[in-house]
Amino acid sequence: MQHSTRTLREARDIILDTGVSIAEWARINGFSGGLVYQVLDGKRKCLRGQSHKIAVALGVKAGRSMNAEKLTQLLASSAPEHPERNSTM
Repeated sequence: MQHSTRTLREARDIILDTGVSIAEWARINGFSGGLVYQVLDGKRKCLRGQSHKIAVALGVKAGRSMNAEKLTQLLASSAPEHPERNSTM
């Protein structure tokens, strides 16, 4: 299934059309206002951390936001099982 994303301009316009400021949207969602502006201005790659979470929340990036603990659990639960290796090779 392919996720549809919006452009940075579309995300900015949606926020502005609601009458809510970008700074207020950032506060409500627990993000740094300055970092949200940087994401919307295209100044961040949004590869990890807070900028990634902002891009996902804005809908400009398909992906999931999760903390490191949940990621560790996900990786552990989806790891292929390997037979024990014989140590006397």
